[in-house]
Amino acid sequence: MNNRGYIFDYGGTLDTGGCHWGRLIGNTYRDCGVPVSNDLYREAYVHGERTLAKHPIIQPDFTFYQTLQEKLRLQMAYIDERQPGQPVSGYLDRVLSALYNGVKAETTHSAQVLRRLADNFPMVLVSNFYGNIHSVLREMGMDGIFQEVIESAVVGVRKPDPRIFVLGCEALHMQPAEVTVVGDSYDKDIVPASSIGCRTVWFKGPGWTDEEPDGRAATRIIYGIEELL
Repeated sequence: MNNRGYIFDYGGTLDTGGCHWGRLIGNTYRDCGVPVSNDLYREAYVHGERTLAKHPIIQPDFTFYQTLQEKLRLQMAYIDERQPGQPVSGYLDRVLSALYNGVKAETTHSAQVLRRLADNFPMVLVSNFYGNIHSVLREMGMDGIFQEVIESAVVGVRKPDPRIFVLGCEALHMQPAEVTVVGDSYDKDIVPASSIGCRTVWFKGPGWTDEEPDGRAATRIIYGIEELL
């Protein structure tokens, strides 16, 4: 059956050009000269994400700038505790500025592509996010593109649970076989969406690790969002 609608992931797909956020932040630390080992940075990244998932630090009205600021603050505080002779919190503003400017440029490009796609296809966003995705979409010029937004913090289901993609199909009023899911995470987007019968487009970029999934669950692989056109 031909594609009639799209489900898009947000983080790592529409805002970073397919690059995993952990990899992107780590690269920016390096580019900004932050004195931290790769192993300690990775520990700090995981600590920050787990903290944000467990505690209501991010409020519904937080912009992405504020969200990113909190991520970096948690990471750098973790690093500072473990290397007291070489604190890194003084780099926060430099890293924040570099990351935010890059994300703004990437989301502007993504929004242009999505608005062209929206002329022919209804679209829904399905995202593991912190409860403030609507604020972020407005900030990034993506409000009004999606028929509905399904956010893990709101619906109580997180990827890779396939049920969150079922909710996306229901929002489109379509069967899974009529829907194409686009995401950067092979394990969290492509595999679960494929398991319920959706077509899948794996937006493949630098991952969190160097391991390469076999890709068999992907209907198609792209390396730039504009390839969807």
